[in-house]
Amino acid sequence: MNRTQIVVIAKEPVPGKVKTRLVPPLTPEEAATVAGAALEDTLRAVAQTPAVRRVLVLEGAPGAWLPAGFTVLPQRGGGLDERLAAAFEDAYRLLPVPVVLIGMDTPQITPGLLADAVALLDGRDAVFGPANDGGFWLLGLRDPDPALLLGVPMSEPDTGEIQLRRMEEAGMSVASLPCLTDVDTMADAIEVAALAPRTRYAAALAGTGTRL
Repeated sequence: MNRTQIVVIAKEPVPGKVKTRLVPPLTPEEAATVAGAALEDTLRAVAQTPAVRRVLVLEGAPGAWLPAGFTVLPQRGGGLDERLAAAFEDAYRLLPVPVVLIGMDTPQITPGLLADAVALLDGRDAVFGPANDGGFWLLGLRDPDPALLLGVPMSEPDTGEIQLRRMEEAGMSVASLPCLTDVDTMADAIEVAALAPRTRYAAALAGTGTRL
């Protein structure tokens, strides 16, 4: 039986609070629509992946975009390192089984990629999905320890390198996943839409008049 839980850490897609680096050329409302579609794609991929539990750690309130079957927990902490550490800690405290955590910036993910992460974590202490911007799109921990994340500088070109080195220095065995592109800038947004043209996210971006 699968004994891994999948956690999504995300923000409610509210204009002016999500994907602000896409404004301009998008309006705050368009950026929120695109973010909401990306989040919905992410959640649906998680919903289709075998897991003992699916969790949304959310800043804001859930909406109609949330599929059935998710446990919703509030985000807590200040910086992103604190919020990630708290997400692992809270999910593991409620159900002490391995945790695979992703964000809402990679709508191109598939149930197959997530299933690979779960399978790899079965034989390793951690699984790590690097992102093209130097960060990471997925982190799985068999026995989550908040200290592994606290103090890691986030949203920097060497964030992923530092996080990976910290785990390796702790003597952990780490499996790697393919490198993906986070949707941060408009160039990223267009690239990801081209990679995943049948997603809700790609349709939402095309609906803004953006040429893909």
